[in-house]
Amino acid sequence: MKVIQLHKNESLLIKKAIKNNREAQHVLFQLHAPKMLSVCRYYIKDTQSAEEAMLNGFFKVFHNLKSFKNQGSFEGWIRRIMVRESISFLRQKKQIEFSSDAEVEDVQFSNNIQTNMEVAEIQQLIDDLPEGYKLVFVMYAIEGYKHQEIAKMLDISESTSKSQLFKARKALQHKIKELNTTGYGTN
Repeated sequence: MKVIQLHKNESLLIKKAIKNNREAQHVLFQLHAPKMLSVCRYYIKDTQSAEEAMLNGFFKVFHNLKSFKNQGSFEGWIRRIMVRESISFLRQKKQIEFSSDAEVEDVQFSNNIQTNMEVAEIQQLIDDLPEGYKLVFVMYAIEGYKHQEIAKMLDISESTSKSQLFKARKALQHKIKELNTTGYGTN
């Protein structure tokens, strides 16, 4: 069996997709849709709405494919589109609210909380956060954006981004500790 390098194969698929080759577009969609649905799902609680945002994102991916310059990974380029599309979806549904507080200094959080939680349980805890907390937490802790980037993308101040992250982490730590002491019978 001959092994084809994914990068070269993906580059060829991209070239064909730019020329509106539907089969190449379909293959690219199949390759990236599962991960991109997960990205949208981080931001959007309802799976059907996350799918809608993902499909809108892929429409933008294929519409703007000519602007992909092969600098960085193709998956990373798609991921940025999905993040922006998820944020846009939440804005359209008027689901984003940020609590206003004074600037919060960077605080080191304890990462030594022991938990036996499953991924689905952790996702549920994140889903239960207020939208502003959740959005900043996912962008910072999962996607790796800096506060300056988050502030620009969400049209908020850096201090608001920091305070939302602080509150999200505090709420998650409290909930995990609560679950560890009551739900799992430890500590």
